[in-house]
Amino acid sequence: MTRFFAIVATLVVVLAMVGIWLFTLFGGSDDQFAECRIGQVAGGTGQIGGPFTLLDETGKEVTEKDVITQPSLIYFGYTFCPDVCPLDTSRNAEATDLLLENGTEITPIFISIDPARDTPEVVGEFADNLHERMIGLTGSPAQVKAASQAYRTYYKVNPGDDEYYLVDHSTFSYLVLPEHGFVEFFRREIGAEQMAETIQCFIDNK
Repeated sequence: MTRFFAIVATLVVVLAMVGIWLFTLFGGSDDQFAECRIGQVAGGTGQIGGPFTLLDETGKEVTEKDVITQPSLIYFGYTFCPDVCPLDTSRNAEATDLLLENGTEITPIFISIDPARDTPEVVGEFADNLHERMIGLTGSPAQVKAASQAYRTYYKVNPGDDEYYLVDHSTFSYLVLPEHGFVEFFRREIGAEQMAETIQCFIDNK
C-alpha cells in the first residue's frame, strides 16, 4: 500500500510539473517579447520613453513621431566625449549594419546631452560620420533635459575653465518600436552581434 501511495504521489508531482511547464509555454505570460528580453526594468517598460521635442541637424524642431518611424536605437551622449560615446555609438552603427545585411532596417539615433557645444550642425556631422542612417539630435537645455528624463537617463556637466569640460552620463542604448514604444535597453558590454540578434528577435515578434 505504501508503494502504491508513493507511485501516486510521484505521478501527482510529475503532472504538476508538466502543468506548470505548459502554463509557462502557452499562457504564463502576456509579454509577447518575453523570449527576446535580456534586461529587466523595475516597474515595467512603460516607465521609460515618451514624447520629446528636439532639433535635427538643420535646426528644425522634430518630435519622437518624426524620427521614430521604424525600430530605433537611441543613445544619449555628447560629441566631445573622449572615449565611451565613440565606442558605444560605433557599436550601435555596427549592429545596424549587421541587421541591414539580413534585410532589417533600423534607425540609430544620437541625442546630445551637451547642448552648449553640440549645435545641430555638430551633432549632424557626428552622426553622419558614424553611419549614414544615424540621426543626430540636440536642443535647448530644457528640451534635452525633458528627453533625458523621459528615458530615465543621467547626465551631469563637470564645469571646467576651458572648452574641454567633461559630462558624466549614463551609457544605455534604448530599443524603441513605433508600435510599442520602449521595449529593451542594452548595456555597453553587450556586443554588436548580440545586440543585432536581440533587436531582430523583437522585430520578428512585434
